[in-house]
Amino acid sequence: MRKLRLIIPSLVALILITFVEKNVFAQNIVFPKIDRHPIISDFHRGKLDSIPVYNPASTNSFQVNLRGYDLSKLDLSGSLESLLYADFDDRTIWPSDDRMPGDYDPEHIMELGKNPGLGVWSLHDRSITGRGVGIAIIDQPLLVEHIEYVERLRLYEEINIDSTINPEAQMHGPAVASIACGKTVGVAPEADLYYIAANPGIWDENRQFRYDFIYYAQAVRRILEINGQLPSDRKIRVISISVGWEQGQDGYTEMTAAVKEAEEKGIFVVWCYADREYRFKFQGLGRHPLDTPEKESSYVPGMWWANSLDNWLHTQFNFLMVPMDSRTTASQTGADEYVFYREGGESWAVPWIAGVYALVCQVNPSVTPEQFWDIAMKTGRWKKVTSESGVTYSLGSIIDPPAIIGEMEKIVPPADAEDEDTNTGTLMLEAPSLNPFKPATTIGFTLPADSGVTSVVQ
Repeated sequence: MRKLRLIIPSLVALILITFVEKNVFAQNIVFPKIDRHPIISDFHRGKLDSIPVYNPASTNSFQVNLRGYDLSKLDLSGSLESLLYADFDDRTIWPSDDRMPGDYDPEHIMELGKNPGLGVWSLHDRSITGRGVGIAIIDQPLLVEHIEYVERLRLYEEINIDSTINPEAQMHGPAVASIACGKTVGVAPEADLYYIAANPGIWDENRQFRYDFIYYAQAVRRILEINGQLPSDRKIRVISISVGWEQGQDGYTEMTAAVKEAEEKGIFVVWCYADREYRFKFQGLGRHPLDTPEKESSYVPGMWWANSLDNWLHTQFNFLMVPMDSRTTASQTGADEYVFYREGGESWAVPWIAGVYALVCQVNPSVTPEQFWDIAMKTGRWKKVTSESGVTYSLGSIIDPPAIIGEMEKIVPPADAEDEDTNTGTLMLEAPSLNPFKPATTIGFTLPADSGVTSVVQ
């Protein structure tokens, strides 16, 4: 009897603790939910006596890093080759025009880089913008106030971020968020953004970083919790993770299990795969900073792998090729500031793919990741490229977003018959684009036959 008296209070306590924990985590989220506002990052850079010289044989990124520097006293008229590989931002102070190469216009390059490319803007002109679709991103601390995505940001949380050590926003976060759903540079400018900042590991007592993906696994499961509270017409459909993990790293098992759980719930998880068994293989494309992002002919192998085509393209793997280099993104240096990255890396390809998937989900909410990938591969384009060894390869499949949407529109579940009106006519109007880099768009409106419209005056 005495043992029973001891056991019963313990069971009651355990039940109470479990009840409290479940109710704490089950509390309804009030959106927008912004847990912290990381401060802007200031490079505190001054003047340069000269700019770095680009070395094509080097594998180092940011070789010609001009972000935040004062170049006003330099004569760069003979530095075109290096400038064509430069990273710069709105805080870069340039020399006067007479001390700049005639073919180099930083403002024009910045504007070209804002275009997601390959027909994405034409989809926006058709109101295919990702509206009603949720994109979740796990990455570094975000400048939550940036004008590119502040209106789309529904949630910002942090997991293993010590804001007392580094309270600033980092460069990676604003870049990936704006590529996915930025209002001017993004692929899906009206998608909902859910963002969890986390480090993919920890720093030990010697300040050496050690990967541990248990924290990213926690972030994935937190996203699933959030998704459980969202209405059916505003669910998170894709998670963008611009990092990769592989066997042998701490947290690999936990991360793999979390991703599998998300996939089983119908969420597309895009990440920088390290595992050759990853089903959705992709690679990033490069682009000369003065070439138009709209044309497939402008794209070449990405900068980080262009010198190793024989290693990449001789395989039997089928890659989906997407824009990566020469992109303008939101900057962590100010809420209305931008940065041009000459070299992107796979980190920039991941949110681009996530954005396209959001567009597809808007058009066809029943789409699956496998169905999307199959259509993307089949509708993509191919081009010939030659490696340094002289071998010619086929580069592709280069993604074609309008073609994907066209195929998706063919398989959208039909509307109810009672909603259909066969007694209609079609009115075609040309709508000029507000963006000077976008062409005018022809828009079709379906009108009832008794609408009274008989002609259009041009």
